[in-house]
Amino acid sequence: MTNSAVPLADPHLRPSAGAPGGPREVVILGSTGSIGTQAIDVVLRNPARFRVTGLAASGGRLELLAGQAHRLQVRAVAIARDDKVSELRQALRAQYGVGEPLPEILAGPDAATWLASTECHTVLNGITGSIGLAPTLAALKAGRTLALANKESLIVGGPLVRAAARPGQIIPVDSEHSALFQALLGGTRAEVARLVVTASGGPFRGRSRAELSRVTAQDALAHPTWDMGPVITVNSATLVNKGLEVIEAHLLYDIPFDRIEVVVHPQSYIHSMVEFTDGSTLAQAGPPDMRVPIALGLSWPDRVPGAAPGCDWTRAHTWEFFPLDTDAFPAVPLACHVGNLGGTAPAVFNAANEECVDAFLAGRLPFTGIVDTVARVVEEQAEAGSGTTLTLPGVLDAETRARRRARELAGTGGLATAEAAG
Repeated sequence: MTNSAVPLADPHLRPSAGAPGGPREVVILGSTGSIGTQAIDVVLRNPARFRVTGLAASGGRLELLAGQAHRLQVRAVAIARDDKVSELRQALRAQYGVGEPLPEILAGPDAATWLASTECHTVLNGITGSIGLAPTLAALKAGRTLALANKESLIVGGPLVRAAARPGQIIPVDSEHSALFQALLGGTRAEVARLVVTASGGPFRGRSRAELSRVTAQDALAHPTWDMGPVITVNSATLVNKGLEVIEAHLLYDIPFDRIEVVVHPQSYIHSMVEFTDGSTLAQAGPPDMRVPIALGLSWPDRVPGAAPGCDWTRAHTWEFFPLDTDAFPAVPLACHVGNLGGTAPAVFNAANEECVDAFLAGRLPFTGIVDTVARVVEEQAEAGSGTTLTLPGVLDAETRARRRARELAGTGGLATAEAAG
């Protein structure tokens, strides 16, 4: 267990409700992605509750970003690409009427970080990837409530985030961690026996390792439940995503890895569970709709009525649960090992996986080679001292080395070829 007195995400601690008599001011990072667009849908349907003051995006969907900025009447827009400023300004002028002032434009790799520290109540970090760490730290240091959907912030920089955050400052937005957050209200911290994180099992539930070796990219991108980007969808298929979520749960709730369990639940209606010391288990249930955890992250400690449709109890339901096959899907035990190593090991795990997913999608690595190669990179970096005290430069250096080594291994066909070569 970590040394913190209370968890980073503590549902028993209630943040301030924001400015009295007015909507809560929110900054949305990653506004053109899946989390960001759904958050904007929640905001637009609840104008008395929320007011968006700033948007940040990578710069790949400028027309969408400009439309969001105009509809929400934000004060500032941030993009990560300097070379897109002129194009963004043109897109904004196409949305705004004659005489309407354009929002302030921020550009460059640090633009989202600066925006995260501006005056507001809540920052929703929906950025994908470890580039979300700096904005997370900026929001926490500025005293903002952080609605966190960027799991990589905790994976690669857990101790840095812990040092920057005050107790209860983070409200988790991942569906699993939001479910745990809600279920933990049912008891005290001392009464928690274990956390049970549910997994859909992805598109390959029940397949053997031999069968998985023949999986194609097209197969892996066909997720049975969720509509996500390619990297997250492949991570769900390998269960790397679930491994990352176990590390995140450990960091958020200060529960040791041997008291966090993954169970396969194909229907994805139970989003996670908490078992208490008396034998009772509380589960958070709902249709697979991210607007529920997003709305809770933006509005906590209040709930947003009608954020998403609830369960339809007028029809029959069958919900199944299966133990995790760790032989076919070794990503979760690998993630627990990585989490116990600590230091930069989680950053190595995450960075190597991103490179291996790219190699798989490009046809350079077999499906089973993703996790095998990640395990090889983690082992090598651990031997080189990756499990050391964490610093931000150390994280960046470890990620660079992990990506380089993963590309080397993937370029030779992955782990098996590298081992055959000696």
